[in-house]
Amino acid sequence: MYSYWYICYTIFMANARITELVDKRNRLLEEMSSLTQMLHGSWVERYSVCSRKGCRCHQGELHGPRYYVVVNEEGRQRQRYVPLSQVPVALEGIEQHRRLQVIVEEITRINLELMKERSHGDA
Repeated sequence: MYSYWYICYTIFMANARITELVDKRNRLLEEMSSLTQMLHGSWVERYSVCSRKGCRCHQGELHGPRYYVVVNEEGRQRQRYVPLSQVPVALEGIEQHRRLQVIVEEITRINLELMKERSHGDA
């Protein structure tokens, strides 16, 4: 049989852990709300060869780079041109999406741990 003090300590520690996890989850959810420039896509830099016979691109000095974000629209991949002035914004948007994925994984881990902690209190 467990002592009264052991039971109290166990409950206190479980509650402290639950509070810690909920606080961390709330901080992550708050950070998610700041990811306003998010772009779900891949970054592509493309160089090309033109059709002019005497152009320098035929000797290896290709035209470009031209920048694109590859996105999925209605089940198909689409390349969306990114003007040079918008390159930093697009790169930041792609980075924000990567951060979102990390946050979602962390929230999932926290929620699973909360389920486990809360189920111990029911036993």
